[in-house]
Amino acid sequence: MGRQKEDPLFNRIEPLRTASGLSRQQLADAVGVHYQTIGYLERGEYSPSLTLALRLSEVLGRPVEELFSVRPF
Repeated sequence: MGRQKEDPLFNRIEPLRTASGLSRQQLADAVGVHYQTIGYLERGEYSPSLTLALRLSEVLGRPVEELFSVRPF
């Protein structure tokens, strides 16, 4: 049995990050990941763990449901 492809996860990380005046590096440092991870998240190439999603929510000052959705924003 092979691994199934995940449904897409949509996010608003980039516009909220830029509105907060944060670079990818600054956001990455604040949540404890590599800056490239932020790029992967913003492009929808990577789905975050629950812990990372909650950290992003806290740093960006928005509820998780404002950051991520299974439907396009």
